[in-house]
Amino acid sequence: MKKQTLLFAISIFASGISHQTSGQTPDSVIIKKISDEIFTSGQVYKNEEYLCKKIGSRLTGSAGAEKAVNWTHDIMKSYGFDTVYLQEVMVPHWVRGEKEIGKAINSLSGSETMLNITALGGSVGTVAQGVSAEIVEVKDYDELKKLGEKGVKGKIVFYNHPFDVTMILPFSMYGEAVKYRSTGASEAARLGAVASIVRSMTNYVDDFPHTGALRYLDSLPKIPACAISTLDAEWLSDALKKDSKTKFYLKMSCQDLPEMKSYNVIGEIKGSQHPEEIIVVGGHLDSWDLAEGAHDDGTGVMQSIEVLRTLKKIGVKPKRTIRAVMFMNEENGLRGGKEYAKQAELKKEKHILAVESDAGGFTPRGFSTDMPTATKDKILKWKDLFYPYGAYDFTRNGGGADISPLKKQGVPLMELTPDNQRYFIIHHTARDTFEQVNERELEMGSVVMTIMIYLASEYGL
Repeated sequence: MKKQTLLFAISIFASGISHQTSGQTPDSVIIKKISDEIFTSGQVYKNEEYLCKKIGSRLTGSAGAEKAVNWTHDIMKSYGFDTVYLQEVMVPHWVRGEKEIGKAINSLSGSETMLNITALGGSVGTVAQGVSAEIVEVKDYDELKKLGEKGVKGKIVFYNHPFDVTMILPFSMYGEAVKYRSTGASEAARLGAVASIVRSMTNYVDDFPHTGALRYLDSLPKIPACAISTLDAEWLSDALKKDSKTKFYLKMSCQDLPEMKSYNVIGEIKGSQHPEEIIVVGGHLDSWDLAEGAHDDGTGVMQSIEVLRTLKKIGVKPKRTIRAVMFMNEENGLRGGKEYAKQAELKKEKHILAVESDAGGFTPRGFSTDMPTATKDKILKWKDLFYPYGAYDFTRNGGGADISPLKKQGVPLMELTPDNQRYFIIHHTARDTFEQVNERELEMGSVVMTIMIYLASEYGL
Protein backbone atom coordinates (compact mmCIF):
# COMPACT_ATOMS: atom_id res chain seq x y z
CA MET A 1 0.00 0.00 0.00
CA LYS A 2 2.82 2.38 0.85
CA LYS A 3 4.50 1.60 -2.47
CA GLN A 4 1.29 2.34 -4.39
CA THR A 5 0.84 5.63 -2.51
CA LEU A 6 4.41 6.64 -3.30
CA LEU A 7 4.03 5.83 -6.99
CA PHE A 8 0.77 7.80 -7.09
CA ALA A 9 2.45 10.83 -5.49
CA ILE A 10 5.32 10.66 -7.95
CA SER A 11 2.90 10.52 -10.87
CA ILE A 12 0.99 13.55 -9.58
CA PHE A 13 4.25 15.51 -9.13
CA ALA A 14 5.42 14.57 -12.62
CA SER A 15 2.13 15.63 -14.15
CA GLY A 16 2.59 19.05 -12.57
CA ILE A 17 5.98 19.68 -14.17
CA SER A 18 5.82 17.79 -17.46
CA HIS A 19 3.09 18.59 -19.95
CA GLN A 20 2.53 16.13 -22.77
CA THR A 21 -0.06 14.27 -24.78
CA SER A 22 0.00 10.65 -25.84
CA GLY A 23 2.91 9.89 -28.15
CA GLN A 24 4.57 13.23 -27.51
CA THR A 25 8.09 13.64 -26.13
CA PRO A 26 7.85 14.80 -22.50
CA ASP A 27 8.68 18.45 -21.89
CA SER A 28 11.30 17.41 -19.35
CA VAL A 29 13.19 15.60 -22.11
CA ILE A 30 13.02 18.59 -24.48
CA ILE A 31 14.12 20.93 -21.71
CA LYS A 32 17.11 18.74 -20.92
CA LYS A 33 18.04 18.79 -24.61
CA ILE A 34 17.78 22.59 -24.58
CA SER A 35 20.10 23.00 -21.60
CA ASP A 36 22.54 20.33 -22.81
CA GLU A 37 22.83 22.00 -26.21
CA ILE A 38 23.43 25.48 -24.78
CA PHE A 39 25.85 24.32 -22.07
CA THR A 40 27.91 22.09 -24.37
CA SER A 41 27.61 23.64 -27.84
CA GLY A 42 26.13 27.06 -27.23
CA GLN A 43 27.03 29.99 -29.47
CA VAL A 44 25.74 32.84 -27.32
CA TYR A 45 29.01 33.70 -25.55
CA LYS A 46 31.07 33.43 -28.72
CA ASN A 47 28.59 35.63 -30.57
CA GLU A 48 28.59 38.12 -27.71
CA GLU A 49 32.37 38.36 -27.95
CA TYR A 50 32.24 39.03 -31.68
CA LEU A 51 29.55 41.70 -31.30
CA CYS A 52 31.53 43.48 -28.58
CA LYS A 53 35.09 43.07 -29.80
CA LYS A 54 34.76 43.04 -33.60
CA ILE A 55 31.92 45.55 -33.89
CA GLY A 56 31.89 47.43 -30.59
CA SER A 57 29.63 50.38 -29.75
CA ARG A 58 26.48 50.65 -31.83
CA LEU A 59 24.93 54.06 -31.30
CA THR A 60 21.99 54.57 -33.65
CA GLY A 61 23.16 56.03 -36.94
CA SER A 62 26.79 55.00 -36.46
CA ALA A 63 28.98 52.74 -38.56
CA GLY A 64 28.95 50.26 -35.68
CA ALA A 65 25.16 50.04 -35.77
CA GLU A 66 25.23 49.39 -39.51
CA LYS A 67 27.84 46.66 -39.10
CA ALA A 68 25.76 45.05 -36.35
CA VAL A 69 22.68 45.02 -38.59
CA ASN A 70 24.57 43.27 -41.39
CA TRP A 71 26.31 40.78 -39.09
CA THR A 72 23.21 39.70 -37.16
CA HIS A 73 21.36 39.29 -40.45
CA ASP A 74 24.13 37.10 -41.81
CA ILE A 75 24.53 34.98 -38.68
CA MET A 76 20.80 34.20 -38.51
CA LYS A 77 20.93 33.23 -42.20
CA SER A 78 23.87 30.93 -41.45
CA TYR A 79 21.82 29.14 -38.78
CA GLY A 80 19.22 28.26 -41.38
CA PHE A 81 16.23 30.09 -39.94
CA ASP A 82 13.21 29.89 -42.23
CA THR A 83 13.15 33.63 -42.89
CA VAL A 84 15.63 36.40 -42.14
CA TYR A 85 14.89 39.94 -43.19
CA LEU A 86 15.43 43.63 -42.47
CA GLN A 87 12.64 45.95 -41.39
CA GLU A 88 13.35 49.55 -42.36
CA VAL A 89 13.10 52.25 -39.71
CA MET A 90 14.12 55.90 -39.70
CA VAL A 91 16.24 56.75 -36.67
CA PRO A 92 17.81 59.82 -35.03
CA HIS A 93 21.51 60.43 -35.57
CA TRP A 94 23.16 62.13 -32.60
CA VAL A 95 26.95 62.29 -32.35
CA ARG A 96 29.04 63.02 -29.28
CA GLY A 97 31.95 64.70 -31.02
CA GLU A 98 35.15 65.47 -29.13
CA LYS A 99 35.67 64.40 -25.53
CA GLU A 100 33.72 66.64 -23.18
CA ILE A 101 35.53 69.04 -20.86
CA GLY A 102 34.18 69.87 -17.44
CA LYS A 103 35.98 71.73 -14.65
CA ALA A 104 35.18 73.53 -11.44
CA ILE A 105 36.71 76.96 -10.88
CA ASN A 106 37.20 78.24 -7.32
CA SER A 107 35.99 81.85 -7.09
CA LEU A 108 38.52 82.73 -4.39
CA SER A 109 41.75 81.24 -5.71
CA GLY A 110 40.91 80.77 -9.37
CA SER A 111 42.16 77.17 -9.15
CA GLU A 112 40.63 74.70 -11.61
CA THR A 113 39.70 71.05 -10.97
CA MET A 114 38.96 68.73 -13.89
CA LEU A 115 35.87 66.60 -13.37
CA ASN A 116 34.65 63.47 -15.15
CA ILE A 117 31.55 64.21 -17.20
CA THR A 118 29.80 62.84 -20.26
CA ALA A 119 27.21 64.46 -22.50
CA LEU A 120 23.68 63.12 -22.20
CA GLY A 121 22.36 61.55 -25.36
CA GLY A 122 20.46 64.06 -27.46
CA SER A 123 22.00 67.08 -25.75
CA VAL A 124 22.89 70.14 -27.74
CA GLY A 125 26.51 71.20 -27.65
CA THR A 126 27.92 74.34 -26.11
CA VAL A 127 29.16 77.28 -28.11
CA ALA A 128 32.66 76.76 -29.47
CA GLN A 129 34.34 78.46 -26.53
CA GLY A 130 32.26 76.55 -23.99
CA VAL A 131 29.96 77.77 -21.20
CA SER A 132 31.10 79.11 -17.84
CA ALA A 133 28.74 80.08 -15.02
CA GLU A 134 28.10 79.76 -11.32
CA ILE A 135 26.65 76.48 -10.11
CA VAL A 136 23.50 76.05 -8.08
CA GLU A 137 23.03 72.64 -6.44
CA VAL A 138 19.61 71.07 -5.90
CA LYS A 139 18.54 67.66 -4.73
CA ASP A 140 15.18 67.57 -6.49
CA TYR A 141 12.60 69.58 -8.42
CA ASP A 142 11.06 70.95 -5.23
CA GLU A 143 14.35 72.63 -4.34
CA LEU A 144 14.65 73.92 -7.91
CA LYS A 145 11.19 75.51 -7.76
CA LYS A 146 11.96 77.16 -4.42
CA LEU A 147 15.00 78.85 -5.97
CA GLY A 148 12.85 80.19 -8.79
CA GLU A 149 14.08 82.23 -11.71
CA LYS A 150 15.90 84.62 -9.38
CA GLY A 151 18.14 81.87 -8.04
CA VAL A 152 18.63 79.97 -11.31
CA LYS A 153 18.77 82.40 -14.23
CA GLY A 154 22.19 82.57 -15.88
CA LYS A 155 23.54 79.67 -13.78
CA ILE A 156 24.27 75.97 -14.23
CA VAL A 157 21.91 73.68 -12.33
CA PHE A 158 23.55 70.68 -10.63
CA TYR A 159 21.07 67.90 -9.80
CA ASN A 160 22.72 65.97 -6.99
CA HIS A 161 20.05 63.34 -6.41
CA PRO A 162 21.52 60.03 -5.14
CA PHE A 163 19.86 56.67 -5.69
CA ASP A 164 17.66 55.60 -2.80
CA VAL A 165 19.69 52.61 -1.63
CA THR A 166 16.95 51.54 0.79
CA MET A 167 15.08 50.22 -2.23
CA ILE A 168 15.75 46.54 -2.82
CA LEU A 169 15.55 46.46 -6.62
CA PRO A 170 18.12 48.44 -8.65
CA PHE A 171 15.56 49.34 -11.30
CA SER A 172 13.34 50.84 -8.60
CA MET A 173 16.23 53.12 -7.58
CA TYR A 174 16.79 53.99 -11.24
CA GLY A 175 13.13 54.65 -11.90
CA GLU A 176 12.91 57.06 -8.97
CA ALA A 177 16.00 59.08 -9.98
CA VAL A 178 16.09 59.01 -13.77
CA LYS A 179 13.66 61.92 -14.21
CA TYR A 180 16.48 64.30 -13.37
CA ARG A 181 18.42 62.97 -16.32
CA SER A 182 15.41 62.81 -18.63
CA THR A 183 13.82 66.22 -18.10
CA GLY A 184 16.26 68.02 -15.81
CA ALA A 185 17.69 70.19 -18.59
CA SER A 186 14.27 71.49 -19.63
CA GLU A 187 13.17 72.16 -16.05
CA ALA A 188 16.38 74.12 -15.48
CA ALA A 189 15.90 76.00 -18.77
CA ARG A 190 12.38 76.92 -17.68
CA LEU A 191 13.96 79.11 -14.99
CA GLY A 192 16.70 80.53 -17.21
CA ALA A 193 19.63 78.16 -16.56
CA VAL A 194 22.36 78.04 -19.19
CA ALA A 195 23.30 74.34 -18.69
CA SER A 196 22.58 71.39 -16.41
CA ILE A 197 24.60 68.67 -14.72
CA VAL A 198 23.09 65.51 -13.29
CA ARG A 199 24.57 63.03 -10.83
CA SER A 200 25.12 59.75 -12.67
CA MET A 201 22.40 57.10 -12.47
CA THR A 202 24.06 54.58 -10.15
CA ASN A 203 24.02 53.52 -6.52
CA TYR A 204 27.81 53.13 -6.56
CA VAL A 205 30.32 55.90 -5.86
CA ASP A 206 33.00 55.74 -8.54
CA ASP A 207 34.62 57.81 -11.26
CA PHE A 208 32.62 56.62 -14.29
CA PRO A 209 30.01 59.05 -15.61
CA HIS A 210 26.82 57.48 -16.99
CA THR A 211 25.30 58.76 -20.21
CA GLY A 212 21.68 58.17 -21.23
CA ALA A 213 18.94 59.92 -23.14
CA LEU A 214 17.34 63.22 -22.19
CA ARG A 215 14.05 64.62 -23.45
CA TYR A 216 13.79 68.29 -24.28
CA LEU A 217 10.41 70.00 -23.99
CA ASP A 218 9.84 71.73 -27.31
CA SER A 219 8.34 74.79 -25.66
CA LEU A 220 11.55 75.56 -23.75
CA PRO A 221 15.11 76.49 -24.76
CA LYS A 222 17.50 73.58 -25.31
CA ILE A 223 20.52 73.89 -23.02
CA PRO A 224 23.63 71.65 -22.83
CA ALA A 225 23.31 68.77 -20.38
CA CYS A 226 25.85 66.33 -19.01
CA ALA A 227 26.21 63.67 -16.32
CA ILE A 228 28.98 63.76 -13.73
CA SER A 229 30.53 60.73 -12.05
CA THR A 230 29.20 60.09 -8.54
CA LEU A 231 32.67 60.50 -7.07
CA ASP A 232 33.02 63.93 -8.64
CA ALA A 233 29.43 64.78 -7.71
CA GLU A 234 30.40 64.24 -4.08
CA TRP A 235 33.52 66.38 -4.57
CA LEU A 236 31.58 69.16 -6.29
CA SER A 237 28.95 69.23 -3.56
CA ASP A 238 31.67 69.62 -0.92
CA ALA A 239 33.36 72.35 -2.97
CA LEU A 240 30.11 74.33 -3.15
CA LYS A 241 29.73 74.18 0.62
CA LYS A 242 33.15 75.81 0.94
CA ASP A 243 32.72 78.25 -1.94
CA SER A 244 29.14 78.96 -2.97
CA LYS A 245 30.37 81.07 -5.91
CA THR A 246 32.20 78.15 -7.53
CA LYS A 247 31.91 78.26 -11.31
CA PHE A 248 31.70 75.39 -13.76
CA TYR A 249 33.21 75.38 -17.24
CA LEU A 250 31.57 73.04 -19.75
CA LYS A 251 32.51 72.33 -23.33
CA MET A 252 30.69 69.80 -25.50
CA SER A 253 30.66 69.43 -29.29
CA CYS A 254 27.74 66.99 -29.59
CA GLN A 255 25.08 67.61 -32.21
CA ASP A 256 22.05 66.20 -33.98
CA LEU A 257 22.51 65.23 -37.62
CA PRO A 258 19.72 64.43 -40.11
CA GLU A 259 17.76 61.23 -39.48
CA MET A 260 19.04 58.07 -41.11
CA LYS A 261 17.65 54.84 -42.45
CA SER A 262 18.37 51.81 -40.30
CA TYR A 263 16.74 48.45 -39.63
CA ASN A 264 15.28 46.01 -37.19
CA VAL A 265 16.79 42.59 -37.94
CA ILE A 266 14.32 39.72 -37.81
CA GLY A 267 14.84 35.96 -37.93
CA GLU A 268 11.94 33.53 -37.93
CA ILE A 269 11.08 29.85 -37.60
CA LYS A 270 7.64 29.12 -39.01
CA GLY A 271 5.10 27.38 -36.83
CA SER A 272 4.26 23.83 -37.87
CA GLN A 273 0.61 23.86 -36.69
CA HIS A 274 -0.35 27.48 -35.98
CA PRO A 275 1.99 29.61 -38.12
CA GLU A 276 -0.36 32.59 -37.83
CA GLU A 277 0.29 32.79 -34.08
CA ILE A 278 3.56 34.63 -33.44
CA ILE A 279 5.89 34.64 -30.45
CA VAL A 280 8.50 37.41 -30.39
CA VAL A 281 11.74 37.25 -28.44
CA GLY A 282 14.22 40.10 -28.66
CA GLY A 283 16.48 42.82 -27.36
CA HIS A 284 17.92 46.04 -28.74
CA LEU A 285 20.88 46.03 -31.09
CA ASP A 286 21.88 49.65 -30.57
CA SER A 287 24.03 50.77 -27.64
CA TRP A 288 25.63 53.89 -26.25
CA ASP A 289 28.99 54.90 -27.62
CA LEU A 290 31.14 54.88 -24.47
CA ALA A 291 31.89 51.14 -24.54
CA GLU A 292 30.84 47.90 -26.26
CA GLY A 293 27.19 47.62 -25.25
CA ALA A 294 27.86 44.22 -23.71
CA HIS A 295 25.11 43.97 -21.08
CA ASP A 296 23.03 46.76 -22.62
CA ASP A 297 21.95 45.03 -24.70
CA GLY A 298 24.39 42.73 -26.43
CA THR A 299 23.46 39.93 -24.06
CA GLY A 300 19.74 40.30 -24.83
CA VAL A 301 20.06 40.16 -28.61
CA MET A 302 22.51 37.28 -28.53
CA GLN A 303 20.25 35.33 -26.15
CA SER A 304 17.33 35.91 -28.50
CA ILE A 305 19.21 34.49 -31.47
CA GLU A 306 20.33 31.58 -29.29
CA VAL A 307 16.69 30.67 -28.56
CA LEU A 308 15.95 30.03 -32.23
CA ARG A 309 19.33 28.45 -32.94
CA THR A 310 18.91 25.98 -30.07
CA LEU A 311 15.39 24.89 -30.96
CA LYS A 312 16.41 24.34 -34.56
CA LYS A 313 19.59 22.48 -33.60
CA ILE A 314 17.84 19.98 -31.32
CA GLY A 315 15.14 19.33 -33.89
CA VAL A 316 12.17 21.03 -32.27
CA LYS A 317 9.53 22.02 -34.81
CA PRO A 318 7.63 24.73 -32.94
CA LYS A 319 3.88 24.66 -33.30
CA ARG A 320 3.74 28.44 -33.45
CA THR A 321 5.93 30.92 -35.32
CA ILE A 322 8.90 32.20 -33.33
CA ARG A 323 10.67 35.44 -34.22
CA ALA A 324 13.94 36.82 -32.91
CA VAL A 325 13.96 40.60 -33.30
CA MET A 326 17.03 42.80 -32.99
CA PHE A 327 15.36 46.14 -32.32
CA MET A 328 17.12 49.34 -33.39
CA ASN A 329 17.10 52.61 -31.42
CA GLU A 330 15.89 51.67 -27.96
CA GLU A 331 18.40 53.96 -26.29
CA ASN A 332 17.39 57.29 -27.77
CA GLY A 333 14.04 56.99 -29.45
CA LEU A 334 12.43 53.52 -29.38
CA ARG A 335 11.89 53.86 -33.11
CA GLY A 336 12.51 50.16 -33.78
CA GLY A 337 9.96 48.97 -31.26
CA LYS A 338 7.37 51.45 -32.50
CA GLU A 339 7.94 50.50 -36.14
CA TYR A 340 7.70 46.78 -35.41
CA ALA A 341 4.35 47.29 -33.63
CA LYS A 342 3.12 49.53 -36.45
CA GLN A 343 3.92 46.94 -39.10
CA ALA A 344 2.38 44.15 -37.02
CA GLU A 345 -0.86 46.13 -36.81
CA LEU A 346 -0.86 46.98 -40.52
CA LYS A 347 -0.36 43.31 -41.39
CA LYS A 348 -2.97 42.28 -38.82
CA GLU A 349 -0.51 39.83 -37.29
CA LYS A 350 -1.54 37.82 -34.27
CA HIS A 351 1.11 37.96 -31.56
CA ILE A 352 0.39 35.69 -28.61
CA LEU A 353 3.48 36.63 -26.57
CA ALA A 354 6.42 39.06 -26.65
CA VAL A 355 9.50 38.38 -24.51
CA GLU A 356 12.44 40.74 -24.06
CA SER A 357 15.87 40.53 -22.45
CA ASP A 358 17.20 43.99 -21.59
CA ALA A 359 18.26 43.95 -17.95
CA GLY A 360 21.74 42.51 -18.29
CA GLY A 361 23.12 39.04 -18.90
CA PHE A 362 23.37 38.04 -15.25
CA THR A 363 22.02 34.91 -13.54
CA PRO A 364 18.30 34.55 -14.34
CA ARG A 365 15.86 34.83 -11.45
CA GLY A 366 12.54 34.72 -13.31
CA PHE A 367 10.30 36.87 -15.49
CA SER A 368 8.31 40.03 -15.02
CA THR A 369 4.93 40.08 -16.76
CA ASP A 370 2.42 42.54 -18.17
CA MET A 371 -0.59 40.50 -19.21
CA PRO A 372 -4.11 39.49 -18.20
CA THR A 373 -4.43 37.37 -15.07
CA ALA A 374 -5.75 34.37 -16.99
CA THR A 375 -2.71 34.39 -19.28
CA LYS A 376 -0.32 34.71 -16.37
CA ASP A 377 -2.06 31.87 -14.54
CA LYS A 378 -1.37 29.60 -17.50
CA ILE A 379 2.31 30.54 -17.47
CA LEU A 380 2.51 29.98 -13.72
CA LYS A 381 1.53 26.35 -14.28
CA TRP A 382 4.94 25.94 -15.91
CA LYS A 383 7.00 27.59 -13.19
CA ASP A 384 8.28 24.33 -11.63
CA LEU A 385 10.09 23.62 -14.88
CA PHE A 386 12.25 26.71 -14.32
CA TYR A 387 13.27 26.02 -10.72
CA PRO A 388 16.30 23.83 -11.59
CA TYR A 389 17.71 26.79 -13.51
CA GLY A 390 17.31 29.26 -10.66
CA ALA A 391 14.34 31.08 -12.20
CA TYR A 392 11.65 31.18 -9.56
CA ASP A 393 10.33 34.75 -9.39
CA PHE A 394 7.25 35.51 -11.52
CA THR A 395 5.90 38.17 -9.16
CA ARG A 396 7.22 41.36 -10.73
CA ASN A 397 5.20 43.52 -13.08
CA GLY A 398 6.46 44.89 -16.36
CA GLY A 399 7.57 44.09 -19.88
CA GLY A 400 10.50 45.37 -21.93
CA ALA A 401 10.75 48.78 -23.57
CA ASP A 402 11.00 47.58 -27.18
CA ILE A 403 7.99 45.31 -26.93
CA SER A 404 5.90 47.85 -25.00
CA PRO A 405 4.29 49.36 -28.16
CA LEU A 406 2.66 45.95 -28.75
CA LYS A 407 0.64 46.32 -25.55
CA LYS A 408 -1.95 48.50 -27.32
CA GLN A 409 -2.68 45.50 -29.52
CA GLY A 410 -3.37 43.32 -26.50
CA VAL A 411 -0.14 41.33 -26.71
CA PRO A 412 0.99 39.74 -23.41
CA LEU A 413 4.45 41.05 -22.47
CA MET A 414 7.24 39.44 -20.50
CA GLU A 415 10.85 40.32 -19.62
CA LEU A 416 13.67 38.17 -18.32
CA THR A 417 14.63 39.34 -14.82
CA PRO A 418 18.23 38.51 -13.93
CA ASP A 419 19.95 39.20 -10.63
CA ASN A 420 21.00 42.72 -11.60
CA GLN A 421 22.36 44.14 -8.34
CA ARG A 422 25.59 44.83 -10.27
CA TYR A 423 23.90 46.32 -13.30
CA PHE A 424 24.24 49.98 -12.44
CA ILE A 425 27.99 49.69 -12.00
CA ILE A 426 28.25 49.40 -15.77
CA HIS A 427 24.99 50.74 -17.21
CA HIS A 428 25.64 53.42 -19.88
CA THR A 429 29.33 53.69 -18.96
CA ALA A 430 32.74 52.90 -20.38
CA ARG A 431 32.65 49.74 -18.24
CA ASP A 432 30.01 47.97 -20.34
CA THR A 433 32.45 45.63 -22.05
CA PHE A 434 32.59 41.94 -22.90
CA GLU A 435 34.85 41.28 -19.92
CA GLN A 436 31.91 42.07 -17.63
CA VAL A 437 29.87 39.16 -19.03
CA ASN A 438 30.05 35.76 -17.35
CA GLU A 439 29.73 32.86 -19.79
CA ARG A 440 27.73 30.55 -17.53
CA GLU A 441 25.33 33.28 -16.44
CA LEU A 442 24.72 34.27 -20.05
CA GLU A 443 24.04 30.65 -20.97
CA MET A 444 21.68 30.19 -18.02
CA GLY A 445 19.61 33.13 -19.20
CA SER A 446 19.54 31.66 -22.70
CA VAL A 447 18.30 28.33 -21.35
CA VAL A 448 15.51 29.93 -19.33
CA MET A 449 14.37 32.06 -22.27
CA THR A 450 14.41 29.09 -24.63
CA ILE A 451 12.32 27.02 -22.22
CA MET A 452 9.73 29.79 -21.98
CA ILE A 453 9.52 30.25 -25.75
CA TYR A 454 9.29 26.48 -26.30
CA LEU A 455 6.42 26.08 -23.80
CA ALA A 456 4.51 29.07 -25.21
CA SER A 457 4.90 27.65 -28.71
CA GLU A 458 3.90 24.16 -27.66
CA TYR A 459 0.80 25.04 -25.64
CA GLY A 460 -0.15 28.52 -26.76
CA LEU A 461 -1.58 31.29 -24.63
